Amino acid sequence: MASTACFMIVGRNDIPLYEAEVGTALRKEEAAHQHQFILHAALDIVQDFQWTTSAMFLKGVDRFSDLVVSVYVTAVTHTRLMLLHDSRNEDGIKNFFQEVHELYIKILLNPLYLPGSRITSAYFDTKVRALARKYL
Repeated sequence: MASTACFMIVGRNDIPLYEAEVGTALRKEEAAHQHQFILHAALDIVQDFQWTTSAMFLKGVDRFSDLVVSVYVTAVTHTRLMLLHDSRNEDGIKNFFQEVHELYIKILLNPLYLPGSRITSAYFDTKVRALARKYL
């Protein structure tokens, strides 16, 4: 697993739907806020970049120090799955995004979930963290 990894799902109007620190390194609250700031700052770059390609997996769209922002954009809703990491394992990151995308679709299919609202499911959180341990 990467020593630094912060994962976020961002919906329409740049509203964060889910956030998780999934790295192994112990983090202070200040570092967690810095990771969120870096991901939010990359949203403009992602928005410009997503319209120039048909690919869903956008490798390394932004950098900050030794951290890289990788993004996966869903096809219909253009929801962005964003990962801040210091890993070089692109295949693992792509597999992580694809499996989290499947989990996200299952959340959307739940009749009790209001699309565009925060994802608070403990099951979803547990599965995302397990996938992070597996692939990152």
